[in-house]
Amino acid sequence: MQADMSVWALVVQASPLVQFVMLVLVGASIWSWALIIRKRWEMGRARAAADEFEDRFWSAEDLTTLFNRVNNAGRESRGMERMFEAGFKEFARLRKREGFEPASILEGSQRAMRVALSREIDELEDRLPFLATVGSVSPYIGLFGTVWGIMNSFHALGNVHQATLAMVAPGISEALVATAMGLFAAIPAVVAYNRYATEIDRLYGRYEIFLEEFSAILQRQAHA
Repeated sequence: MQADMSVWALVVQASPLVQFVMLVLVGASIWSWALIIRKRWEMGRARAAADEFEDRFWSAEDLTTLFNRVNNAGRESRGMERMFEAGFKEFARLRKREGFEPASILEGSQRAMRVALSREIDELEDRLPFLATVGSVSPYIGLFGTVWGIMNSFHALGNVHQATLAMVAPGISEALVATAMGLFAAIPAVVAYNRYATEIDRLYGRYEIFLEEFSAILQRQAHA
């Protein structure tokens, strides 16, 4: 009777250890896809927030009015808006105190903006290393399941006088399914990690440019 060589049948007929490897790879794939979708939404929201605030910032006639609008918006600021709020708040606080030179005021404002920048990048990079881990480890986990399955197939031939390809084909096929699952989990994770890491670098560059431009404006106001 011809053996059932469908993928589902190969998974069901696999040894318990190979089935456990497959289960781990499926779980890693589902988790990584959920993270990919979430990160895509977060990156889109960060880009949209940066575009929107840049338009508001450069079209505003008075920074104090813009700060009051941001501060009274009743929501958590993000990205450039967070940097602007932190920097201008520190600038206004230090400017009211006596004995501070313009350079010290500007330095304190820049320090506050860099803290806000670091927090923003940390939030964007949250759980991103998991994609890198899945992309680098999944092929080896799948390969382990493949090696174990092939070993079991060849051990089963020890008690057979005449070995045929039909006898080892199901065992080797079910072992190779683990390799395929490892690649299926790894490839999307690697692609997504590289893409999101590049997008974070671009956002970081935009934030750095805004920090320098805003610092130049504050420097002029500090010396006014």
